[in-house]
Amino acid sequence: MSALANAAASMTLRDFLSWEEPYEARWELVEGQPMAMAPATRTHAAIQAELGRLIANALVEKASPCSVLINPGIVPRVRSDANFRVPDLGVVCRGYEKEELCVSEPTLLIEVLSPGNESRTRSNVWTYTTIPSVKEIAIFRTEAIGAEMLRRGEDGNWPAAAEVVEAGELAFRSIGVQFPIEAVYRTTRLAKG
Repeated sequence: MSALANAAASMTLRDFLSWEEPYEARWELVEGQPMAMAPATRTHAAIQAELGRLIANALVEKASPCSVLINPGIVPRVRSDANFRVPDLGVVCRGYEKEELCVSEPTLLIEVLSPGNESRTRSNVWTYTTIPSVKEIAIFRTEAIGAEMLRRGEDGNWPAAAEVVEAGELAFRSIGVQFPIEAVYRTTRLAKG
């Protein structure tokens, strides 16, 4: 039986983290099922790179203890034994002593939404809301300039609907960083000249 066929049976997080995947790819564990992640489109990759650069530069400028991570491994609180998700970016505001495969206590998580991955991305976002340390979640579009911002309220609850930002300043309040949303799309086909 092949490694992929063996993995088709429900996997635990522990099994997934020690699994020797059958071919070179990035993988997530979604409700006990390993799922390969497709390569990013050019627009998706450009948005991810620009966001990482903009956030990292702003954090350095303000001497923040936070750091931005590309494709961090995230384990949600709900059904943590059967899920390992990989957002496009994450921001962590605490140090670490030993290497981590699963990033603990992320503050901000960011997904880039491509037409082909919408349902999976939205499923990931739902799982991120179960993590107590997460204060904000952002979803960036690839078909038009825009982002959906979800912010945990003072009462610990998430809003019923996301704030949509299509122009002007984009604020990540959890880390005290803001910049024009158009800057995120600077190197994409959506850039305004």
